[in-house]
Amino acid sequence: MARVKSSAHSRALGLLTLAALCWSLGGVLIKNVAWSPLAVAGGRGLIAALFLVVTNRGLRFHFSRDQILGAVGYAACTVTFCIATKLTTAANAILLQYTAPVWIALFGAWFLGERATRADWLTIAVVLGGMGLFFADSLELDHIRGNVLAVVSGICFAGMTMALRKQKDTSATESIILGNLLAFLIGLPWILRAPGLSAAGWTSLALLGLVQLGVSYWLYARAIKHVTALEAVLIPVIEPILNPVWVLIALHEKPTPLALGGGALVLGAVTLRAVASVRASRRRASLVPT
Repeated sequence: MARVKSSAHSRALGLLTLAALCWSLGGVLIKNVAWSPLAVAGGRGLIAALFLVVTNRGLRFHFSRDQILGAVGYAACTVTFCIATKLTTAANAILLQYTAPVWIALFGAWFLGERATRADWLTIAVVLGGMGLFFADSLELDHIRGNVLAVVSGICFAGMTMALRKQKDTSATESIILGNLLAFLIGLPWILRAPGLSAAGWTSLALLGLVQLGVSYWLYARAIKHVTALEAVLIPVIEPILNPVWVLIALHEKPTPLALGGGALVLGAVTLRAVASVRASRRRASLVPT
Protein backbone atom coordinates (compact mmCIF):
# COMPACT_ATOMS: atom_id res chain seq x y z
CA MET A 1 0.00 0.00 0.00
CA ALA A 2 2.80 2.43 0.89
CA ARG A 3 4.56 1.73 -2.41
CA VAL A 4 1.33 2.41 -4.27
CA LYS A 5 1.07 5.76 -2.49
CA SER A 6 4.71 6.53 -3.37
CA SER A 7 4.06 5.79 -7.03
CA ALA A 8 0.88 7.91 -7.00
CA HIS A 9 2.83 10.76 -5.40
CA SER A 10 5.49 10.63 -8.13
CA ARG A 11 2.84 10.63 -10.86
CA ALA A 12 1.11 13.56 -9.16
CA LEU A 13 4.30 15.65 -9.34
CA GLY A 14 4.43 14.92 -13.07
CA LEU A 15 0.79 15.97 -13.46
CA LEU A 16 1.53 19.25 -11.66
CA THR A 17 4.41 19.93 -14.06
CA LEU A 18 2.15 19.30 -17.05
CA ALA A 19 -0.53 21.56 -15.52
CA ALA A 20 2.04 24.35 -15.15
CA LEU A 21 3.02 23.86 -18.80
CA CYS A 22 -0.61 24.34 -19.82
CA TRP A 23 -1.00 27.41 -17.61
CA SER A 24 2.12 28.98 -19.11
CA LEU A 25 0.50 29.23 -22.56
CA GLY A 26 -1.77 32.02 -21.31
CA GLY A 27 0.64 34.86 -22.03
CA VAL A 28 0.92 34.03 -25.73
CA LEU A 29 -2.74 33.13 -26.28
CA ILE A 30 -4.26 36.11 -24.44
CA LYS A 31 -2.39 38.50 -26.73
CA ASN A 32 -4.44 37.15 -29.67
CA VAL A 33 -7.83 37.82 -28.01
CA ALA A 34 -8.87 41.46 -28.51
CA TRP A 35 -11.06 41.54 -25.38
CA SER A 36 -10.67 43.12 -21.97
CA PRO A 37 -9.06 40.88 -19.31
CA LEU A 38 -12.37 40.27 -17.51
CA ALA A 39 -14.08 39.30 -20.76
CA VAL A 40 -11.27 36.85 -21.51
CA ALA A 41 -11.47 35.46 -17.97
CA GLY A 42 -15.22 34.94 -18.33
CA GLY A 43 -15.06 33.46 -21.83
CA ARG A 44 -12.31 30.97 -21.08
CA GLY A 45 -14.02 30.10 -17.78
CA LEU A 46 -17.21 29.03 -19.55
CA ILE A 47 -15.29 26.90 -22.06
CA ALA A 48 -13.23 25.30 -19.28
CA ALA A 49 -16.34 24.53 -17.23
CA LEU A 50 -18.01 22.81 -20.19
CA PHE A 51 -14.83 20.84 -20.92
CA LEU A 52 -14.58 19.62 -17.33
CA VAL A 53 -18.26 18.63 -17.21
CA VAL A 54 -17.86 16.56 -20.38
CA THR A 55 -14.58 14.89 -19.34
CA ASN A 56 -15.54 13.93 -15.76
CA ARG A 57 -18.06 11.34 -14.63
CA GLY A 58 -19.98 11.07 -11.39
CA LEU A 59 -19.84 14.77 -10.52
CA ARG A 60 -21.52 15.70 -7.23
CA PHE A 61 -22.41 19.31 -6.51
CA HIS A 62 -23.32 19.13 -2.83
CA PHE A 63 -22.22 22.74 -2.11
CA SER A 64 -20.36 21.89 1.06
CA ARG A 65 -18.23 24.50 2.78
CA ASP A 66 -15.02 23.23 1.18
CA GLN A 67 -16.59 22.99 -2.27
CA ILE A 68 -17.86 26.57 -2.08
CA LEU A 69 -14.58 27.88 -0.64
CA GLY A 70 -12.68 26.22 -3.47
CA ALA A 71 -15.01 27.71 -6.10
CA VAL A 72 -14.93 31.23 -4.63
CA GLY A 73 -11.16 31.07 -4.20
CA TYR A 74 -10.73 29.96 -7.81
CA ALA A 75 -12.94 32.72 -9.24
CA ALA A 76 -11.48 35.39 -6.95
CA CYS A 77 -7.93 34.37 -7.88
CA THR A 78 -8.73 34.65 -11.60
CA VAL A 79 -10.66 37.91 -11.42
CA THR A 80 -8.31 39.78 -9.07
CA PHE A 81 -5.32 38.72 -11.16
CA CYS A 82 -6.98 40.04 -14.34
CA ILE A 83 -7.69 43.39 -12.70
CA ALA A 84 -4.19 43.53 -11.18
CA THR A 85 -2.60 43.16 -14.61
CA LYS A 86 -4.52 46.28 -15.70
CA LEU A 87 -3.42 48.32 -12.66
CA THR A 88 0.21 47.23 -12.38
CA THR A 89 2.85 45.59 -14.56
CA ALA A 90 2.40 41.95 -15.57
CA ALA A 91 5.68 41.17 -13.82
CA ASN A 92 4.45 42.65 -10.53
CA ALA A 93 1.15 40.79 -10.81
CA ILE A 94 2.79 37.42 -11.48
CA LEU A 95 5.46 37.79 -8.80
CA LEU A 96 3.01 38.88 -6.11
CA GLN A 97 0.43 36.24 -7.03
CA TYR A 98 3.07 33.57 -6.51
CA THR A 99 3.46 34.54 -2.89
CA ALA A 100 0.82 31.79 -2.50
CA PRO A 101 3.35 29.26 -1.09
CA VAL A 102 4.04 31.65 1.80
CA TRP A 103 0.35 31.74 2.78
CA ILE A 104 0.05 27.97 2.57
CA ALA A 105 3.20 27.51 4.64
CA LEU A 106 1.74 29.85 7.27
CA PHE A 107 -1.81 28.49 7.39
CA GLY A 108 -1.54 24.94 6.00
CA ALA A 109 -0.83 23.43 9.41
CA TRP A 110 -3.96 25.04 10.87
CA PHE A 111 -6.30 24.31 7.93
CA LEU A 112 -4.93 20.96 6.73
CA GLY A 113 -2.53 19.69 9.37
CA GLU A 114 0.31 19.95 6.81
CA ARG A 115 3.24 21.70 8.50
CA ALA A 116 5.95 23.37 6.42
CA THR A 117 9.53 22.17 7.03
CA ARG A 118 12.73 24.22 7.06
CA ALA A 119 13.48 22.86 3.59
CA ASP A 120 10.07 24.14 2.43
CA TRP A 121 10.79 27.63 3.74
CA LEU A 122 14.24 27.60 2.12
CA THR A 123 12.69 26.56 -1.20
CA ILE A 124 10.11 29.36 -0.94
CA ALA A 125 12.85 31.93 -0.26
CA VAL A 126 14.97 30.77 -3.22
CA VAL A 127 11.94 30.65 -5.54
CA LEU A 128 10.80 34.17 -4.65
CA GLY A 129 14.35 35.45 -4.97
CA GLY A 130 14.75 33.81 -8.36
CA MET A 131 11.45 35.22 -9.59
CA GLY A 132 12.50 38.66 -8.38
CA LEU A 133 15.65 38.41 -10.51
CA PHE A 134 13.74 37.02 -13.49
CA PHE A 135 11.30 39.95 -13.53
CA ALA A 136 13.73 42.57 -12.17
CA ASP A 137 13.73 44.65 -15.36
CA SER A 138 9.92 44.95 -15.33
CA LEU A 139 9.16 45.40 -11.64
CA GLU A 140 7.87 48.76 -10.42
CA LEU A 141 7.29 50.06 -6.90
CA ASP A 142 4.27 52.25 -7.68
CA HIS A 143 0.82 51.09 -8.83
CA ILE A 144 -0.15 50.37 -5.22
CA ARG A 145 -3.72 49.25 -5.98
CA GLY A 146 -2.59 46.78 -8.60
CA ASN A 147 0.10 45.38 -6.34
CA VAL A 148 -2.34 44.96 -3.46
CA LEU A 149 -4.79 43.13 -5.73
CA ALA A 150 -1.98 40.86 -6.94
CA VAL A 151 -1.23 39.93 -3.32
CA VAL A 152 -4.95 39.28 -2.80
CA SER A 153 -4.86 37.03 -5.87
CA GLY A 154 -2.00 35.08 -4.27
CA ILE A 155 -4.00 34.70 -1.05
CA CYS A 156 -7.00 33.47 -3.07
CA PHE A 157 -4.76 31.03 -4.97
CA ALA A 158 -3.53 29.66 -1.64
CA GLY A 159 -7.08 29.48 -0.26
CA MET A 160 -8.32 27.68 -3.36
CA THR A 161 -5.48 25.16 -3.18
CA MET A 162 -6.09 24.39 0.49
CA ALA A 163 -9.84 24.00 -0.13
CA LEU A 164 -9.17 21.62 -3.03
CA ARG A 165 -6.67 19.66 -0.95
CA LYS A 166 -9.28 19.44 1.81
CA GLN A 167 -11.43 17.52 -0.69
CA LYS A 168 -8.70 14.95 -1.46
CA ASP A 169 -10.91 12.07 -0.36
CA THR A 170 -13.84 13.16 -2.53
CA SER A 171 -13.42 15.30 -5.66
CA ALA A 172 -12.02 18.77 -6.22
CA THR A 173 -13.25 18.99 -9.81
CA GLU A 174 -16.69 20.27 -8.82
CA SER A 175 -15.14 23.29 -7.08
CA ILE A 176 -13.14 24.08 -10.21
CA ILE A 177 -16.22 23.84 -12.43
CA LEU A 178 -18.22 26.10 -10.12
CA GLY A 179 -15.30 28.54 -9.95
CA ASN A 180 -15.13 28.74 -13.75
CA LEU A 181 -18.88 29.34 -13.97
CA LEU A 182 -18.62 32.07 -11.34
CA ALA A 183 -15.76 33.69 -13.30
CA PHE A 184 -17.98 33.55 -16.40
CA LEU A 185 -20.84 35.32 -14.59
CA ILE A 186 -18.47 38.01 -13.32
CA GLY A 187 -17.04 38.56 -16.80
CA LEU A 188 -20.40 38.35 -18.63
CA PRO A 189 -21.08 42.15 -18.71
CA TRP A 190 -17.70 42.67 -20.38
CA ILE A 191 -18.29 39.80 -22.81
CA LEU A 192 -21.61 41.33 -23.92
CA ARG A 193 -19.82 44.62 -24.69
CA ALA A 194 -16.79 42.98 -26.29
CA PRO A 195 -16.03 43.42 -30.01
CA GLY A 196 -16.13 40.55 -32.48
CA LEU A 197 -13.09 38.32 -32.74
CA SER A 198 -11.09 37.16 -35.72
CA ALA A 199 -10.64 33.46 -36.46
CA ALA A 200 -7.28 33.61 -34.69
CA GLY A 201 -8.93 35.30 -31.70
CA TRP A 202 -11.62 32.63 -31.37
CA THR A 203 -9.03 29.89 -31.75
CA SER A 204 -6.90 31.42 -29.00
CA LEU A 205 -9.94 31.84 -26.70
CA ALA A 206 -10.90 28.20 -27.29
CA LEU A 207 -7.35 27.06 -26.48
CA LEU A 208 -7.37 29.21 -23.33
CA GLY A 209 -10.51 27.45 -22.13
CA LEU A 210 -9.74 23.93 -23.33
CA VAL A 211 -5.99 23.68 -22.66
CA GLN A 212 -4.79 26.54 -20.48
CA LEU A 213 -7.62 26.04 -17.95
CA GLY A 214 -9.52 22.88 -18.92
CA VAL A 215 -6.72 20.35 -19.35
CA SER A 216 -4.54 22.01 -16.70
CA TYR A 217 -7.18 21.76 -13.97
CA TRP A 218 -8.20 18.27 -15.09
CA LEU A 219 -4.60 17.34 -14.27
CA TYR A 220 -4.46 19.51 -11.15
CA ALA A 221 -7.61 18.01 -9.61
CA ARG A 222 -6.12 14.53 -9.90
CA ALA A 223 -2.66 15.53 -8.67
CA ILE A 224 -3.84 17.33 -5.54
CA LYS A 225 -5.17 14.08 -4.08
CA HIS A 226 -1.60 12.79 -3.67
CA VAL A 227 0.52 15.88 -2.84
CA THR A 228 0.52 18.42 -0.04
CA ALA A 229 -1.03 21.84 -0.62
CA LEU A 230 2.45 23.38 -0.53
CA GLU A 231 3.70 21.03 -3.23
CA ALA A 232 0.61 21.89 -5.27
CA VAL A 233 1.77 25.52 -5.54
CA LEU A 234 5.55 25.09 -5.35
CA ILE A 235 5.90 22.70 -8.30
CA PRO A 236 3.71 24.78 -10.67
CA VAL A 237 5.75 27.89 -9.80
CA ILE A 238 7.66 27.16 -13.03
CA GLU A 239 4.57 28.53 -14.83
CA PRO A 240 5.41 32.25 -14.45
CA ILE A 241 8.92 31.47 -15.72
CA LEU A 242 7.67 29.56 -18.76
CA ASN A 243 4.90 32.08 -19.55
CA PRO A 244 7.18 34.93 -20.66
CA VAL A 245 9.58 32.42 -22.23
CA TRP A 246 6.92 31.48 -24.82
CA VAL A 247 6.28 35.19 -25.42
CA LEU A 248 10.00 35.84 -25.83
CA ILE A 249 10.31 32.95 -28.29
CA ALA A 250 7.28 34.13 -30.27
CA LEU A 251 8.63 37.70 -30.44
CA HIS A 252 12.24 36.59 -31.04
CA GLU A 253 13.45 38.50 -28.01
CA LYS A 254 16.40 37.39 -25.88
CA PRO A 255 16.14 37.29 -22.08
CA THR A 256 18.69 39.27 -20.08
CA PRO A 257 21.46 37.48 -18.13
CA LEU A 258 19.66 38.51 -14.93
CA ALA A 259 16.43 36.88 -16.14
CA LEU A 260 18.29 33.72 -17.14
CA GLY A 261 19.93 33.54 -13.70
CA GLY A 262 16.61 34.06 -11.91
CA GLY A 263 14.89 31.45 -14.06
CA ALA A 264 17.67 28.96 -13.38
CA LEU A 265 17.29 29.54 -9.62
CA VAL A 266 13.54 28.90 -9.75
CA LEU A 267 13.79 25.80 -11.91
CA GLY A 268 16.68 24.47 -9.81
CA ALA A 269 14.85 25.02 -6.52
CA VAL A 270 11.62 23.43 -7.78
CA THR A 271 13.50 20.47 -9.27
CA LEU A 272 15.44 19.83 -6.07
CA ARG A 273 12.23 20.12 -4.03
CA ALA A 274 10.49 17.61 -6.29
CA VAL A 275 13.42 15.16 -6.19
CA ALA A 276 13.65 15.42 -2.39
CA SER A 277 9.89 14.86 -2.11
CA VAL A 278 10.00 11.74 -4.29
CA ARG A 279 12.95 10.33 -2.33
CA ALA A 280 11.20 10.97 0.98
CA SER A 281 8.05 9.27 -0.31
CA ARG A 282 10.02 6.22 -1.44
CA ARG A 283 11.92 6.11 1.84
CA ARG A 284 8.67 6.07 3.79
CA ALA A 285 7.38 3.30 1.53
CA SER A 286 10.51 1.17 2.15
CA LEU A 287 10.05 1.46 5.92
CA VAL A 288 6.54 -0.01 5.83
CA PRO A 289 6.49 -3.81 6.17
CA THR A 290 5.14 -5.65 3.12
